[in-house]
Amino acid sequence: MKWGKSKTTATILAAAVFLSVTGGFGSYAAERPAYLKSATYYSDDWVVNFWNSESIHMDEELAQIAADGFNSIILVIPWQEFQPQMAPARYEEYALQKLDRVMEAAERHGLWVSFRVGYTWDYSGGNTLVRYEQLLHDETVRAAWLDYVKKIYEAGSAHSNFYGGFLTWEDFWNYVETAKRGRKGRSSVNKAEMIGYQDYVQTHYTLEELRDNFGVDVDNYGEIWVPSITEPAFRIFYEYYDDFLNRLLAESQTVFPDLSMEVRLDVDPVPGIDGDSVGAAHVSTFSAQGASYTSAMYSVSMAQEPYTRITAAEANRAMEHILSDLNTHSGGKRIYIDQLLYTDNTPGFEHNAQLKQEEKAVFVEGMAPVLHAYTMGYGVWTYRNYGNNALYNAQFGLGTSGWSFEKGCEVTEINGTNMAKLSPKSSIRQDLGNRLGEGETVKVRFKAKTDGSRQIWVTLGQETKYVTVSGEKDVYLEYLTRGESISFAADGEAFIDDVKVYGFETDGELYSITGDEMSLTGAVRKLNHTLGK
Repeated sequence: MKWGKSKTTATILAAAVFLSVTGGFGSYAAERPAYLKSATYYSDDWVVNFWNSESIHMDEELAQIAADGFNSIILVIPWQEFQPQMAPARYEEYALQKLDRVMEAAERHGLWVSFRVGYTWDYSGGNTLVRYEQLLHDETVRAAWLDYVKKIYEAGSAHSNFYGGFLTWEDFWNYVETAKRGRKGRSSVNKAEMIGYQDYVQTHYTLEELRDNFGVDVDNYGEIWVPSITEPAFRIFYEYYDDFLNRLLAESQTVFPDLSMEVRLDVDPVPGIDGDSVGAAHVSTFSAQGASYTSAMYSVSMAQEPYTRITAAEANRAMEHILSDLNTHSGGKRIYIDQLLYTDNTPGFEHNAQLKQEEKAVFVEGMAPVLHAYTMGYGVWTYRNYGNNALYNAQFGLGTSGWSFEKGCEVTEINGTNMAKLSPKSSIRQDLGNRLGEGETVKVRFKAKTDGSRQIWVTLGQETKYVTVSGEKDVYLEYLTRGESISFAADGEAFIDDVKVYGFETDGELYSITGDEMSLTGAVRKLNHTLGK
């Protein structure tokens, strides 16, 4: 193929654990579920650092997911963290071992597992975005990608509760956003040649069509540049990139059978030749190549006016229309909504339409008929609220990796979990760089343990806060200033674990960041019950 050039009650939880182990309703069944009801699983942290955390409450967490009526989980598999070196390919053993541990725990609780393959974000180091751009033209990177996809498939398929996997357009979209800001010039022409954009244009358009329909007036295809979003020709770039995704998916399916792709349902505006805005749809990707089903992310904001608050009935009508259209353009393939967003507080998307607060539970409880009519399953992204934790190795599962430990401080195992031991006159520190992201204040949470009364001080940038701990304590601190590093010290021997440093909390309205039930927990349970097995 051508690529271009080169917290719910203890009683419920205990019952769920008992039933899953003893073969009750939560027990693993050999038959694949008729309808997938999925929760993205990232334990008590978030997807970005899940694979370098210990997740010591995994069994309890998965038991709760099953008790809420879900029959499957989604695991997000970051490319770079699993494969930190591409040539020769090298894999992170801790992440692979944890993958096996999650698969086995999920099976104990009757849960199937799907993989989101190729997640962009992690804290393992290096520039993942460069990898994704290089996929367009670098044979070594493409070979490393296929080796990673094959490795992940083999790791999953070794377990009888492995369901399958999907790519997502989201994980490949950063280069599109970069291209939007491009400028005409020699470097852009060279880029167009290198990534195969010139070849794509030559295959699909005559020079006259380029001039008359897109305002690209060139004497030969070697003069074609990567257009910016202000140019009508960016519609062609969207077509080119959809073609790249189709080809990458098709080749990935040779090493990961039935791998699907979450397709982009948005219609992207581009300028027309007459100055009017036209829409660039991505229907050419909707069939997901050789996959037996098409995956999609669906948000209630789709097809709605910005800044509006809509009713459940309005959201249901729009969802039915959009899913019907996807079904038509996918050739009637089954649809898996791997992310069903009925609420969203993502920074930067405040303008998106939202359900009225009093309508959210109504929508969730009432969308079963539409889901049954058009889909083979759905998934929630935010099963448990999470902060955008800026720490790598926040639970010390990888020892001191990512941290600086002064003399006397060390990682030690206590009751089956690693903890950082603080010693007087010494500290531990981690550089945060620019990973804190959004948020008006910075929140710091951690678990502390001492044998007597100790004072622990936590310094974020130039701001220090003090906390007294006697025995075990869940600590919460809030900082008004931001900093590029955080450090922990104590006036005597103390232990800390499960550290979170974050500016923003993603709210899914199911479970709080501390595991308490929220406003939509009951609605989702009712939905799962209605959808059946």
